[in-house]
Amino acid sequence: MKAFLQKFSSTFGADMGGPLIAFVAVMAIFSLAADNFLSLATFGSVAFQLPELGLLTLAMLLPLLTGGINLSVTFAANLSGLAAAWVLQANGGVDAAGGVFVLACLAALATGAAAGALTGVAIAYTRAHPILVTLSMMIFLRGLGEFLTRGGDVSGFPDYVAPIGHGSLFGLPIPLLIFILCVGVWHVLLTRSKLGFGLLMIGSNMEAAEYSGLNTRRIVVLVYTLSGLMCAVAGIIMMARFNSVRVGHGESYLLITVLAAFLGGINPFGGFGRVLPVFVALIVLQLLSSGLNLMGANQHLATALWGVLMIVVMAARTLASHTRIFSRKKA
Repeated sequence: MKAFLQKFSSTFGADMGGPLIAFVAVMAIFSLAADNFLSLATFGSVAFQLPELGLLTLAMLLPLLTGGINLSVTFAANLSGLAAAWVLQANGGVDAAGGVFVLACLAALATGAAAGALTGVAIAYTRAHPILVTLSMMIFLRGLGEFLTRGGDVSGFPDYVAPIGHGSLFGLPIPLLIFILCVGVWHVLLTRSKLGFGLLMIGSNMEAAEYSGLNTRRIVVLVYTLSGLMCAVAGIIMMARFNSVRVGHGESYLLITVLAAFLGGINPFGGFGRVLPVFVALIVLQLLSSGLNLMGANQHLATALWGVLMIVVMAARTLASHTRIFSRKKA
C-alpha cells in the first residue's frame, strides 16, 4: 500500500488525493441516495454548469498562488460581457455579422485585461493588501456597470452566439471544451513557464523572490492581467448562456471559487498548488449540487453545504499540517 501511495503521489501529485477522495465519496453517497444520479442527464447537466464556475475559479487561482486574491472576478466578467454586448448592439444587434462578434470578443478581452492590469498595478506599486485593492475594484466595477446599464440588462444577440453557451461539438458541450482548453493553458503556464515559477516564488516568500532577482512587480501585474483575461472568457460564456448580460450575473460564484481552489489543494497563503486537483474539486462541487437537486433539496442548501465543506477542508488541512509537524519533531 505504501508503495502504491508513493507511486500515486509521484504520478498525480500528493495534492490530488483530497479531491479524488471527495469525488469518490460524493459518487458513492448520491448513487445510493438518488436512483437516477448515475445517468447521462446528470453528467450532462454538470458538463454545462461547470464552465462558468470553472473559468471564474481559474481567474481566482493565479492571484491565490501569489498569496493574494481577486474579489472582483465576477464583476470583471460581467463588465467584459457588457463590452462585448455593446459592440454587438452597436453593429446590428441580432443581425450583426460574424466578424463583429470577433471584435466583440476582443473588446471583452481588452476590458478584462484592463481591469486586471489596473488591479495588479495598484497591488504591486502601493503594496496595499490584495483584499483591500480587489474589494475596491469590485465596488468600482459594480458601480460602473450599474451606472452604464442603469441597473438593467443588455440582451438581443445574433443566433450564432447561443451555441457558444448551449451548443455541443463532438458530443461535448462547447463551454466545457473551452474550459478544458483554459485548464490546459493554465497547467502549462504553471508548470512550464518562467511566469509560473515566479508567481509560486512570490507566494512562498516575496522578499526571497526579490533577492533572487525576480521582477516581482512585473509578475504581480501579469498575474492579475491574466486573471482579468480569464474573467473576460467567463463573461463571454455567460453572455452566450443567458442570452443577456447583467452586472449581477454569477455574483454567488465568488466565494465558491475560493472554496474550489482550497478544496483543490491550493495553499491559502500562496506558493503551492496545481490546476488539475482544482479541476477535480470543481467537478465534486457540481456533482454535490446536482445530487442535492435530484433529491429535491433546496438550492440554498447546496450553498450552505459548500460553506460547511470549506470549514471542514480548512480544518482537515490544518490538522494534517500539525500532525506532520508533530511527527517530524517526534522523529
